[in-house]
Amino acid sequence: MAATIEGGNRDAKAAFWMPFTANRQFKQAPKVFVSADRMHYQTDDGRQVLDGMAGLWCVNAGHNQRPIVEAIKAQADKLDFVSSFSMSHPGGFDVANKIAALTPGTLDHVFFTNSGSEAVDTALKIARAYHRVRGEVGRTRFIGRARAYHGVGWGGLSVGGIGRQRKDFVPLLADVAHLSATHSLEHQAFTRGQPEWGAHLADELLTQIQIHDASTIAAVIVEPVAGSGGVLPPPKGYLERLRAICDQHGILLIFDEVITGFGRLGTPFAAEALGVTPDLITCAKGLTNGSVPMGAAIASQKVFDAFMGLPEGAVEFMHGYTYSAHPLACAAAAATIDVYKDQGLFERSARIAPLWEDAVHSLRGAAPDVIDIRTHGILAAIELAPKAPGQASRAGAVAQKAYEDGVLVRLAGDALVLSPPLIIEETHIAQIVDTIAKALREVA
Repeated sequence: MAATIEGGNRDAKAAFWMPFTANRQFKQAPKVFVSADRMHYQTDDGRQVLDGMAGLWCVNAGHNQRPIVEAIKAQADKLDFVSSFSMSHPGGFDVANKIAALTPGTLDHVFFTNSGSEAVDTALKIARAYHRVRGEVGRTRFIGRARAYHGVGWGGLSVGGIGRQRKDFVPLLADVAHLSATHSLEHQAFTRGQPEWGAHLADELLTQIQIHDASTIAAVIVEPVAGSGGVLPPPKGYLERLRAICDQHGILLIFDEVITGFGRLGTPFAAEALGVTPDLITCAKGLTNGSVPMGAAIASQKVFDAFMGLPEGAVEFMHGYTYSAHPLACAAAAATIDVYKDQGLFERSARIAPLWEDAVHSLRGAAPDVIDIRTHGILAAIELAPKAPGQASRAGAVAQKAYEDGVLVRLAGDALVLSPPLIIEETHIAQIVDTIAKALREVA
């Protein structure tokens, strides 16, 4: 048996096959965190690291929020598990109502999953089944978008548009097409918020309709702000145009809000901030502040009612997970939503966003290789010129240097991406920007 990690034997880490990680490289110089509080992680060698990514886009209320911690403890002591297959517990209904109170329009029906990936696959299933129960059985096609990330399920990979994440697993789902990404360095570099150029790209959906016919298309799925693809805000008018085309042709519109949900743009969901209401929303991450895995697909009244036309006693939607509405996850989600409300974190996010934007954009010119900066809400990307093929990434070197100097940032190709907790203070913003500026000067 391998020695324990505490024993200091590097071989003790061999059993853990880590996700989205260069495992052999990581284990030569591991990053191991042992505790976290508010804005900071603590490493196993005693260093404090400012969390510039809210964990993984998810710890929106900051680490170690005591109301969330205590709610999880209390629930574990009371009810550890009950299925939600033809039974459930009060927490599931409570959290569904809390979420419905935050959503725009009639997005009031919440189907619980365990992750964003599962939420996306659930939404895609709902979309196909919606058309089927209405008698339009030919509507099976999905339209995704280049540079989109929709999780790691077969459905999410299929509608996603990041080639490196797809290529090892082909063939994926059939009947999937993709729109172009909305980002253009030529027309949008150093934009704050939504760029002026690019709304016309939504008309690519009309081309897909010409090719495939609207009667074959079930849904269009987009991230309101593409996150893992490099923080790509939607052009002004783009989402509105997608909504109009979908309405005209009977196509469902799905917003993947796994990243943008719960305050990133200063509102509970980006749909509200951007003024466009989809038919389905997926969420996860900030739903429980990252404390317990949980996700959800949220359906509009129109979508939900289509299923309720089936005979009474029939299972309307033949889908679910053992851990849907898990009691501990529901306790965490209910407490998290209360924290957002009680501490005014959505409103705080909206207030601090201009300061965040100004600070991040001050990095323009910090190094010759900074070719773009994008900000929207409490999100940001700093894109660096790529090096020649085969050479080490500039962004990777900058991220590593920033970590060594006490700030955790994330990579998306040649971009540094930032998504800090919404409790961030001016001093934290200054530390993040100053640390990245120093790293750009030294290693970019």
